[in-house]
Amino acid sequence: MLDAGSTGSRIHVYKFNYCKNHPELEDEIFEQLKPGLSSFPDDPNGAAHSLDHLMDVAMKGVPESLRSCTPIAVKATAGLRMLGAEKSEGILKAVESHLSKDYPFKLIPESPVEIMDGKDEGIYAWITVNYLLGVLGDEDHKTAATFDLGGGSTQIVFEPRFENWNSTTGGPQLAPGEHRYEMKYGGQEYTLYQHSYLGYGMMEARKSIKKLIAQEASASGKFSVEHPCFPPDYREELSVEGSTSPVTIRGISKASLKGKSAYDQCYKEVKKILKKDAPCSQSPCSFNGVYQPELDKTFINNPFYIFSYFYDRTYPLGVRDEFKLSDIKALADKVCKHNLSLFADKEQEEIKKEDYCLDLSFQYALLRDGVGMPENRVVRSTRKIKDAETGWCLGASLAVLDQHDYCKYKKIY
Repeated sequence: MLDAGSTGSRIHVYKFNYCKNHPELEDEIFEQLKPGLSSFPDDPNGAAHSLDHLMDVAMKGVPESLRSCTPIAVKATAGLRMLGAEKSEGILKAVESHLSKDYPFKLIPESPVEIMDGKDEGIYAWITVNYLLGVLGDEDHKTAATFDLGGGSTQIVFEPRFENWNSTTGGPQLAPGEHRYEMKYGGQEYTLYQHSYLGYGMMEARKSIKKLIAQEASASGKFSVEHPCFPPDYREELSVEGSTSPVTIRGISKASLKGKSAYDQCYKEVKKILKKDAPCSQSPCSFNGVYQPELDKTFINNPFYIFSYFYDRTYPLGVRDEFKLSDIKALADKVCKHNLSLFADKEQEEIKKEDYCLDLSFQYALLRDGVGMPENRVVRSTRKIKDAETGWCLGASLAVLDQHDYCKYKKIY
């Protein structure tokens, strides 16, 4: 399974045991590279051949006798979606042609190379996590929630339990709409809430926040603005639509910091892009007018997994595995002091590479103000469960295996 993400491409080569009621994962080979397919908007063939290193990994990982029956699929996410229909379609066709002509694997029959719907991305990630936890198909439905923060979009999926709200009436039920997803697995029926927020992935959120900073400065007649989300040595020039003069964003000065954290100021700024005051046509809403059952009423005790950029920003700075939402806030507060001496050498190098104060402030705002997670909620963040990568790829692969038989041998009696 090839994951063509907004910032890079990744391959997952799975080995399954078919001799059980459901496919049992035995092994996974994982490799990734940068840049992603969306970095080749005017070069479809270049985009296709950018996957060759990953395909070499697949060639080495799959025995020669099984290559022709081993299914392969490419699913692109938000980054390619944002290129527009014409350019993204050209890249997809070039990738499909390259894989079918130059490699022995079996392209799946239905949409072998496609831009995946944001809804499917979230659902597949939910299936992956709960499959690896071993709870999918259990009668007690102690399923985990998943919140996947990608580069271009973010997806939340959970199984709301309204009986936890009111044991007599069960409280209000999950409203109808595109957010409702029903599925069966292991004899159990699941009614899930899911939503994909396009434009609220980490990289796109950064762009939106910086764009808003520049727009507000330009509107007030300023062409240079000091901002609390960035360290003192930060400088970035942004053009503003409708203005001939660019705006320079400068990091907060040491004099303005006065030895304190700029977190409160940064948090106040990043919250603006969540548009909490947008009209809510179907209550309750999370942010930007999107309906969502309240977490503190319908998803109280089950595990809550956050991954991708959530993991990438917390793990390197020592907030690992299982922690409370308040720990992300505390980490953001520490980083936003813009004082590298507070961190170990390796952590300092990591912080220098990214906009950590802005990123962590946004992540806390997304969880607390966006989807309404209580501060004392325990979350889990990991890249792997039982040595398998989290994310949507395993769930999508299980769906492929559910639709057709691949590399199966008849029993010999």
